[in-house]
Amino acid sequence: MIPLRLDQSVHSPTDQPLRLLCLGAHADDIEIGCGGFVLDRIARERPVHVDWCVLSASPERAAEARASAAAFLAGAASTGITVAGFRDGYFPAERVAIKDWFEALKERPRPDIVLTHTRDDRHQDHQLVWQLTWNTFRDHLVLEYEIPKYEGDLATPTLYVPLSEDVIERKIDMLLEHFASQRAKPWFDRDTFRGLARLRGLESGSPTRFAEGFHARKLVLQ
Repeated sequence: MIPLRLDQSVHSPTDQPLRLLCLGAHADDIEIGCGGFVLDRIARERPVHVDWCVLSASPERAAEARASAAAFLAGAASTGITVAGFRDGYFPAERVAIKDWFEALKERPRPDIVLTHTRDDRHQDHQLVWQLTWNTFRDHLVLEYEIPKYEGDLATPTLYVPLSEDVIERKIDMLLEHFASQRAKPWFDRDTFRGLARLRGLESGSPTRFAEGFHARKLVLQ
């Protein structure tokens, strides 16, 4: 494995916060897909600013999303938490409104890293978020996270982020704590989240035994 580092950015000097834009179609997507990555970045010496954007949530799920985001982002230099009200399962039918919402993201400070759904995710809402992410952020580092689910659409990641067991356990603890509405789902449990992190750790030869996997479609080495 060839390691890459995020110690510097063309757009953000190391004495400035690392700016992350996290995009999720639903209330728990960001936490499942890249929650460990976010926790790990915040724990490092360089300050981190996070824009955390959830596009769809019922009132109950919106409350869960905000509480979860606040917990995951504790310790960040600064944060912005947005929970929009687009209709779950109907994103393709609301494409124009969601496209306008994405265009408004350009008014925010430029992110160093955009975290979003992956291209091969079969959920229709996730698919549209992926498409509009790439339409909107054409000259950015975009990392696409994965979400285990019934459809069985996981693929081999192209980028791995080794994470300590403590970070993985903290991620899972907060998922189970903040998303009570999802606990009845057969896949929403510790075994699923820990098992995937262990598998990605195995694939990447992680010295910590655990990792999160991402799809990185465009990288530039300098």
